[in-house]
Order: sequence, then C-alpha cells, then structure tokens
Amino acid sequence: MSGLSVTSPPFSSAGSAIPAEIKRILEAALLTSQEPLPLPELSKLFHGELNAEVLRRLLEELRTDWVGKGVELVNVAGGWRFQATAEVQGFLERLNPQKPPRYSRAVLETLAIIAYRQPVTRGDIEEIRGVGVSASVLKALESRGWIAAVGHRDVPGRPALYATTVNFLNDLNLRSLEELPPLEELDSVIESRGIMELLPVPEPMDAGVTNTGSLLRVSRPAEN
Repeated sequence: MSGLSVTSPPFSSAGSAIPAEIKRILEAALLTSQEPLPLPELSKLFHGELNAEVLRRLLEELRTDWVGKGVELVNVAGGWRFQATAEVQGFLERLNPQKPPRYSRAVLETLAIIAYRQPVTRGDIEEIRGVGVSASVLKALESRGWIAAVGHRDVPGRPALYATTVNFLNDLNLRSLEELPPLEELDSVIESRGIMELLPVPEPMDAGVTNTGSLLRVSRPAEN
C-alpha cells in the first residue's frame, strides 16, 4: 500500500493539490488532537501552501464524509474538531455512569450575566443579581476556563472586567457569541452538552435569593 512521504507533500511543486490525501492528513490531525484546530494551525500541516479557502472547502467535504456516523466534524470558536454526535452521547456515558450532581444557581446566574452583558465587573454582577458574588463563584468559572479578566474599568479601584472565553464557546459548541441561545435556554444547553458536572457543587444559596431566582431575571442589553 502506498503512503505519503514526509519529504513529498501531497501536492506538486506547481501547487496542484490531491484532495483525498489532504483530507486524510486533516482527518488524522483532527482525530488525534485534544483541542480544536483553527485554520492557521491546520495550514502548518502543508507548510502554509494551502490557503484558508481551500482548507475550508476540504474540511466541509470531510464533514460531509462523516455524516451519518457516530462522530461528526464541527467548527467551533477555537477551530475544527471531531466529537461524538448527540445521538450516541447517551450510550457513551454508560461507560462512565455518574449521578448528575447539583450545581450552583449563583454560578449559572453569574455566568449568564457575564455572557450576555460582557465585559462586566464584579460590582455589575452584584447589582444585577441584587446580592453579593462570592470570590469562589468567580474562581470556579475562571478555573473552568469559561471566563477571564480582560481588562480593568477606568474608575477608582480599577475593578477587573470579566468576559467569556473561547473555551466557553467551544464547550457549548458555538463559533461566536452571536450564536448564544436565548437566555432562558442557557442552563439547558449547558446540561445537554454533558458539562454540567464540571460546575462546582456550591455553597448554600445566597442570602436574599429565593427558589424563584432564575436566569430569566438577567436580560440582554438593549440594542443600540
């Protein structure tokens, strides 16, 4: 069986590509990567000799090649990756069955405020929620890699401004903030992605917050 030579790229010196071989290399790189790979990284596989348009077209073809299988190729904020389809995810979870733990409403409400109002300070979050935000809530979201400090507001004390990260979008299978679901669906989307267990089992409910506390209390900012 013939194979590619390390010294012989899958395209001629004239730049004419062999799509099947290029897709095979893209497929191998994506299947073995632990993280999504953006186009600039994938271009390195071919010494930068394939432009973004060509790579994107071949990736779309590769995505079609995998339609109907238990694994799909998707494009998220961090790049391209393979992942299990929703149809088989439930079966895969049987390999490591876990009882879904409780999660903090404070954490989810804080995440929602940051996602839909970013960038915001801790004071902004507390004003919207109507209660204090413990440092452990922000630390939990930072440790998860879903939020990060992106600057400081130019006011006395220079409080940190928080925003969501590319990792947050990747985990929700989104390419950009414009694809965020309606606010009232955010918690169900997080749960459906199988990442609820990564949120901490939290401290007692904040003083002043009742069981009717909900993400619905956090509205999107008005359009300019």
